[in-house]
Amino acid sequence: MNTGRMVFSQFMDFLPLQEFRKCVHRYHGEYKVQRFSCLNQFLCMAFAQLTYRESLRDIEACLRAMSSKLYHMGIRGNVSRNNLAHANEIRDWRIYADFAQILIAKARDLYAGEDLGIELDSNIYALDSTTIDLCLSLFPWARFRKTKGAIKLHTLMNLRGSIPEFILISDGKLHDVNILDILIPEPGAYYVIDRAYIDFERLYEWHQAKTFFVTRAKANFKFKRRYSHSVDKSRGVLCDQTVLLTTFYPAKAYPEPLRRITYVDQETGKRLVFLTNDFDLPALTIAQIYKARWQIELFFKWIKQHLRIKAFYGTSLNAVKTQIWIAISTYLLVAIVKKELRLELSLYTILQVLSLSLFERMPILQALAEANSQPETIDSAIQLSLL
Repeated sequence: MNTGRMVFSQFMDFLPLQEFRKCVHRYHGEYKVQRFSCLNQFLCMAFAQLTYRESLRDIEACLRAMSSKLYHMGIRGNVSRNNLAHANEIRDWRIYADFAQILIAKARDLYAGEDLGIELDSNIYALDSTTIDLCLSLFPWARFRKTKGAIKLHTLMNLRGSIPEFILISDGKLHDVNILDILIPEPGAYYVIDRAYIDFERLYEWHQAKTFFVTRAKANFKFKRRYSHSVDKSRGVLCDQTVLLTTFYPAKAYPEPLRRITYVDQETGKRLVFLTNDFDLPALTIAQIYKARWQIELFFKWIKQHLRIKAFYGTSLNAVKTQIWIAISTYLLVAIVKKELRLELSLYTILQVLSLSLFERMPILQALAEANSQPETIDSAIQLSLL
């Protein structure tokens, strides 16, 4: 007996379907397609991400076991391993990349007011990459080293809400610093980068664009101190200096002064040296900005642990990119649901609840609210002794 809509269907209600159809039309995704549409493909792959399915055969078996419920989940086509494999192989991955950008814009608006714990009104972005290892015999197009295959996921993350603003999937050979040639810097924003992105010619272009950067100095960093500012060493800031580069080519590439801050983390005792082109913020705030960069590391760890992006359902470049972009869309959709429903639960908890309740006929808010309730504890004084 039908007692309500399934949780999976309610979850997918947060998708902007009209925008999805525009993406499909833009790349002719359903040219000569009669039964298994791009939306069916997306829903099946999103289901696989939410429930952590191991293979196409696993997806087929699970969905066919619930064949009587597929229509109510929004899946109208014939779900089979061949249909999924063919769709992942043939349909342009840019459909799902463009749709992910739409979800990014939606999530960005929802998380715009998030508090970072830093007294700063400007946008703060973290730029980093993570490597996904691949078997070279199965993915010959992803050659990284002589006997190893890999791809890289380059990500620019808005630290207010941990929302990725820009994602590029490249082969493992692309050096991180080359991403600076692709990004368009936002004037007045702060970009937190690690030492792999230090290229003073490119950073000087950011400086001329009125964009601020915060990074760590390399061990062989050569400089000449021009001025030392007063600091409060009780808060971990050892020195705050205005410096000039002295090595010939870096000095030629970046002719203006930089700010060098030495900071000791009071929790770990680790000594860190920061470089920035911002001379106005307090030195401690610069250290806090760099510390917030850890969120992008947590993002990479989260998606690798809780989404299916380390093992792939297909071996072609198109299939791999399709799977990654749908995984990112799933992450964004969970983040959007969290804000839209005003949930206090973590993204991990929401994902775990959804993985077990997708076929349940109950309000989605009820399913997630029950996970937030704490089990009652039994007073140890009234427990029966087992001895």
